[in-house]
Amino acid sequence: MKALFIGGTGTISMAITETLAQNPNWELYLLNRGTRLKEIPKNVKVIKADINDEQSVAQNLKDLTFDTICDFICFEPKNVERDYRLFKNKTKQYIFISSASAYAKPNRDYKITEGTTLSNPHWQYSRNKIICEEFLLNKYRSEGFPITIVRPSHTYDNRNIPLGVHGNKGSWQVIKRMIEGKPVIIHGDGTSLWTVTYNKDFAKGFIGLMGNAHAIGEAFQITSDESLTWNQIYQTIADALNVKLKPYYVSSQYLSDVSDFDFEGSLIGDKAWTVVFDNTKIKRIVPNFICETRFDQGVRYALENILNHPEFQIEDPEFDKFCDNLIEKLENVKYELKTNIN
Repeated sequence: MKALFIGGTGTISMAITETLAQNPNWELYLLNRGTRLKEIPKNVKVIKADINDEQSVAQNLKDLTFDTICDFICFEPKNVERDYRLFKNKTKQYIFISSASAYAKPNRDYKITEGTTLSNPHWQYSRNKIICEEFLLNKYRSEGFPITIVRPSHTYDNRNIPLGVHGNKGSWQVIKRMIEGKPVIIHGDGTSLWTVTYNKDFAKGFIGLMGNAHAIGEAFQITSDESLTWNQIYQTIADALNVKLKPYYVSSQYLSDVSDFDFEGSLIGDKAWTVVFDNTKIKRIVPNFICETRFDQGVRYALENILNHPEFQIEDPEFDKFCDNLIEKLENVKYELKTNIN
């Protein structure tokens, strides 16, 4: 079996790449710009190209066909339209990475299945994914273009940890605040449920869909069955760091209203809601799929790796200042209100 990944070295895709590289039944090609060549297993073939240069990609692939093609960096309708032009005669299966954030917000039911309505008025990222899905489904229905849609939720790897509130440069600044004994912002009151999935577990379900005839024309969510409150998530991170958690609770709507960070999309359009996923469908098609990594285990793997590799410790002074200023101002308001009331 032969597969082509567009990207293949990101949070979700790297574990899939590493696993397939050890599978003698698969011959794996990666098409990317080659910025992370040192991390790619030696027996994976690399086609160095920019997917946005359609003519160059078509030339590079002119003599190749694949059993499965997956684009891990397809975010906008124009991207999926380009992929259709490039790959419609080159693969037996095209896997599109959508997003569980595309499910209806606000939730109509906390339990999410693949049949849950797709609608997110709060996040353009999610609306783009929905448009991409609709385009591909139309091509499947009208022309038989062999699509499979995968909707990941919050997936993490050994280079980052899952958080509700962070800046544009990732999770390190929140980790650093915990280590320094500073308060960290948690949206809402921290009691809504959330689902996080370790990327090596996600890879098991994903690989089970590759080359699987039962997956054609279907959509699947691939997540852990472990659901935790945000308080539990942050406490587990603090425990792994062996520090005291100092939570500071701020409503999601307030965070969206007062900051320049995209909290409307990431919180009101996603993480502020209780979400529990029903993985019956993926388990029916991939019977051996099970997420074996509990969050308390996965976050320790991630933190150990982050703390031992300075290149993952990306400072975010803008976000740090935002947290300090917001907490200070809210504390002053609390003091003034309490003084006036008494």
